[in-house]
Amino acid sequence: MNAKQNILDKIVQQKLAEVALQKEQMPIFQLMEQDNFKRVCYSAKASISKEGASGVIAEFKRQSPSKGVINGDAKPEQVVKAYQDAGAAMVSVLTDEKFFGAKSTDFEVARNTLSIPLLRKEFIIDAYQIYQSKAMGADVILLIAAILSPQRCKDFAFIAKDLGMEVLLELHDESELEHVNSFVDLVGINNRNLKDFSVDTDRSIRLASQLPVNMIRVAESGLDSPEVVQKMKKNGFQAFLMGEHFMKTDSPGVACKQFILEM
Repeated sequence: MNAKQNILDKIVQQKLAEVALQKEQMPIFQLMEQDNFKRVCYSAKASISKEGASGVIAEFKRQSPSKGVINGDAKPEQVVKAYQDAGAAMVSVLTDEKFFGAKSTDFEVARNTLSIPLLRKEFIIDAYQIYQSKAMGADVILLIAAILSPQRCKDFAFIAKDLGMEVLLELHDESELEHVNSFVDLVGINNRNLKDFSVDTDRSIRLASQLPVNMIRVAESGLDSPEVVQKMKKNGFQAFLMGEHFMKTDSPGVACKQFILEM
């Protein structure tokens, strides 16, 4: 078992325990009574496809299992506002506490700050988390093919769409193409090889070419220069998920603005 798969297994086990507890603390009917459950979601597809849009999905990320602490003391209200002002098409916020260091208030603060689509970056393994995402004010949820069966992926995407949210499905290789279904709005392709952590944009481009023509393609990981983004754009990618590249600086918003200007 490779290191990445091992960490994924650990995360999934942790999520199963977390969700069991959360269901006891706040059942779905209580989630449906939250104010955000009634709000109309912003569309990521519309934001990314808009004339002149940067396509940048700027991520608020405190740490990761592979890199450790990236920017532990960052203030979400400052960073996400700066991302929006810089021209990001969408913002992503990690909500995992144990492995990614998220604080319990990060997502709520971001929701109250933003007027552009907000992605909840989470390891979703139970339908409960989809209702929870809606109650938190998410416009988009992430589904990760590596931890879901194709049928489960379809079921979860249907629930998200039924609740008015959009779905970003993350793929790593060709074996996961069968996870793509009619309820998915955006497909993210991770440029990082899960076996050796190397970045291979050519593999991602090949994989993207096998997606439905009208599917919005999102490039993820290893986007460390405007030149790489331009290459991905030329090969049909419309959106670019970037977190660490901005968060490792003292001013993520400034880094994001500069990057968008150079794209």
